[in-house]
Amino acid sequence: MRKRSHIQKEETVDLSLWHFLPPDLPDPTVEAWNVANIFPEKKPIELEIGSGKGLFLKNAAKSFPERNFLGIEISKKYARLIALYLAHDITPNAAVVCGDAVLVLQNSIPDAFLAAVHIYFPDPWWKNKHSKRRIVCPSVVKLIHQKLISGGKFHFWTDVEPYFRKGLEVITAVSELEGPFDVPVSEPEHDFDYRTHFERRTCLNGEPVFRSLFVKK
Repeated sequence: MRKRSHIQKEETVDLSLWHFLPPDLPDPTVEAWNVANIFPEKKPIELEIGSGKGLFLKNAAKSFPERNFLGIEISKKYARLIALYLAHDITPNAAVVCGDAVLVLQNSIPDAFLAAVHIYFPDPWWKNKHSKRRIVCPSVVKLIHQKLISGGKFHFWTDVEPYFRKGLEVITAVSELEGPFDVPVSEPEHDFDYRTHFERRTCLNGEPVFRSLFVKK
């Protein structure tokens, strides 16, 4: 009989410190956004849209303990998996919200609040009739600009060049974000020394990754 993974077996783990739903977040129009509702310490918050299996959240939280990292993942399966990994490592400065990223941005994140927003390898929605579903679109870029603090950063990476080029056009056209700036790339020291699983797979296959960085004035 095939053994289930260590993480999968931990079905009784208390995930309340790492897994949240949109209603768990404060309403910024009614009350102050109290970081203590999610993180034990008040630190600058960086948001990842589409956290997938959580590699960025895990690595970033370990590399930058002076910051809090909040991921948004619409998949219930992956959101729970991320929370299990964070709980297993007892990661105090990372958590995940299971929900629609656009609605969370609109309804749960105050303006001029985020130190950074990260979007890595979003769904390209290949068909022309589906392209309006892309997360890097005018309405979402405007929201991101609105939620970033002055000096806040917006990271957009993808392995799909047409999406990347169109995304840069959109960001430049509808926001006052400065960029795109070059993103320095360091050689990974081990198999999981990448921002996301998609980056790891793309790089190991010898395929290009298109990276951009924008900064709010």
